[in-house]
Amino acid sequence: MSKSLLADANVRLEEALKYVSISEDAFSRLKYPKASLSVSIPIRMDDGSLKIFQGYRVRYDDTRGPGKGGVRYHPSVSIDEVQSLAFWMTFKCALLNLPFGGAKGGITVNPKELSKTELERLSRGYIEAIADFIGTDVDILAPDVYTNEMIMGWMMDQYSIIRRRFSPGVVTGKPLTMGGSQGRDTATATGAFHVINVMLKKFNLVKETTTVAVQGFGNAGAQMAELLFKAGYKVVAVSDSQGGIYAPQGLDIPSIRQYKKSHRTVTGVYCQDSVCNIIDHEVITNEQLLTLDVDVLIPAALEKQITEKNASEIQAKFIFEVANGPITSSADNILNSKGIHVFPDILVNAGGVTVSYLEWVQNRNGLYWSLTEVHEKLKVRMIEETEAVWSISQKFEVNMRTSAYIHALNRLNEAMSAKGTRDYYQNN
Repeated sequence: MSKSLLADANVRLEEALKYVSISEDAFSRLKYPKASLSVSIPIRMDDGSLKIFQGYRVRYDDTRGPGKGGVRYHPSVSIDEVQSLAFWMTFKCALLNLPFGGAKGGITVNPKELSKTELERLSRGYIEAIADFIGTDVDILAPDVYTNEMIMGWMMDQYSIIRRRFSPGVVTGKPLTMGGSQGRDTATATGAFHVINVMLKKFNLVKETTTVAVQGFGNAGAQMAELLFKAGYKVVAVSDSQGGIYAPQGLDIPSIRQYKKSHRTVTGVYCQDSVCNIIDHEVITNEQLLTLDVDVLIPAALEKQITEKNASEIQAKFIFEVANGPITSSADNILNSKGIHVFPDILVNAGGVTVSYLEWVQNRNGLYWSLTEVHEKLKVRMIEETEAVWSISQKFEVNMRTSAYIHALNRLNEAMSAKGTRDYYQNN
């Protein structure tokens, strides 16, 4: 991951600052993470060998509350990537008016190469290494790329062992039996679905004739595709890490999801088969999917999928960022010049952290809500903030990304102003 990723993220901040009046001190604080931790995690592999993995945790800002952010397992994880993701989480939590700051973590690893027992050792080893850096009122973890509720359960259990008390609030996205919340496993896709419905109605699009392509058929992408399919949208293309499929007449998304599930190995933790193995559809690459002539494009994979190199080839009229940072700032300029409406990640994929907040509240209170109650709370929050961002975009005549950052910056500035100058280390 290029070291320019965090600098690229700051470009969005600087654009929004043209419309927000904040102090130079506040701006300076938002340009740098508050705390960064790098750790080495020694793990005994199944064959008896010792392997060292590199792990990270970054707490970017905690002005509005404890840090909040996921943990990802991926070969590309680096300190720059984690810092950038923590930066985005800071603004995402402020945008959704959640009492959290932004944080993120990760381990540089290809989890598909590890056995289930090796994954458990790695997950527990990570918590051993960062235990003093996190906590229910300090920094709360959650699932991200290639982590899931099983891994979150291991992490919460290990933290509880270290602290010698049951500590469900330190991790969200846990199994229900360990204090997890109803609706957390589908929250990112459900939240994005509400944003898409609200915004497409403003442009008078009809579901049945609206074509959609989804890049990324992991947890969020697959759920997103199925929600849209069941709502009546025409999902014509999906892809995973190995390739994709395209059918102009529309795909049967539930069947594709079932195919992936049924082709797991008995002992596997992650799905091994590619959606491109399904017959009766045109096989395409991930790159080809991005440039399809569709109404709606949903990048739901990794960062930097649309750059200045391929932005001019994008034909979709609307892009909803379910992934974090799938479009670079230089690509934004090209897409804007083409009249393509981009709806930013800090709004679109905020359903996950919103229900994580609800899980954290339930853990602290010992009172748990039904799935219907969680869904309603999520829906109200997502629609309310989407409408607020749209209103700001109309007021200042800016795109939705800049509008979202304006909205978040105003809330961060209010919190920083309320806390005063905090010049604790100034010599008198």
